[in-house]
Amino acid sequence: MSTFLRLLFLSVFTLVSGTSLCTAQPVAPTTPPAPTAPSAPLAPVSAAPTAPLVNLQLGGGTERQNVSSAIQIVFVMTLLTIAPSIIILTTSFTRIVIVLGFVRSALGVQGAPSNQILVGLSLFLTFFIMAPVWNQIQTEAVTPYMAEKISSTEALDRASNPIRSFMLRQTRANEVDFFLGLANVGPTAPEKIPIRVILPAFVVSELRTAFQMGFLIYIPFLVIDFLVGSTLMSMGMMMMPPVVVSTPFKLLLFVLVDGWHLVIRSLIQSFGL
Repeated sequence: MSTFLRLLFLSVFTLVSGTSLCTAQPVAPTTPPAPTAPSAPLAPVSAAPTAPLVNLQLGGGTERQNVSSAIQIVFVMTLLTIAPSIIILTTSFTRIVIVLGFVRSALGVQGAPSNQILVGLSLFLTFFIMAPVWNQIQTEAVTPYMAEKISSTEALDRASNPIRSFMLRQTRANEVDFFLGLANVGPTAPEKIPIRVILPAFVVSELRTAFQMGFLIYIPFLVIDFLVGSTLMSMGMMMMPPVVVSTPFKLLLFVLVDGWHLVIRSLIQSFGL
């Protein structure tokens, strides 16, 4: 599309230039000369000079190079558009943010910590957990590509290998087998599993792990809710909402056992670090 626009602009510019060359230039008005004696007949006036011809030639190699550059720009813009989804679905962010959301729900405080704090903490923990993978990508793919030692295709292949290895380590084998069956792919070596199979298997496995951790987090707070509810019933305080009484006890328990440290340590260790 950019090549077409350049040709269109150049054609219009050439047409306008040729038209301007063909038009007569304005002449400043002068006083009429005095009448003179008749002279010999004038020679015939020669025809006006024609406009110069412009020959436009576009080399095939240049056109292919421009088209290739345009395709690369579109590809890069597409990657930038889906970058948030890639960060969420191919890293540890999914498990972390879900588990932290379960912690807030189990405590019974819906506004503290806020969504911004949970997402920010999840991002920083993701950077910490994924740092070895990103360092490997920087060393094996980005640095050689910036030094023009490898092509963009080879750099993309090298960058995808560490991500594939990370996702395969965190994915259950039965999830991979399930999506291999849906894709009509037989038994495959781990290094040859297509990325279209690894991605959904990894996401489903992360969701399952996050919900299992959330269930374990809910159990001690659920016990506190049972104790508070049964105590209020035995005291005849049926009109008293149990949440009002149980929330301070849950917060006290969470602070005494250093809950945030335990949750974050469990999250980091769950990735094998």
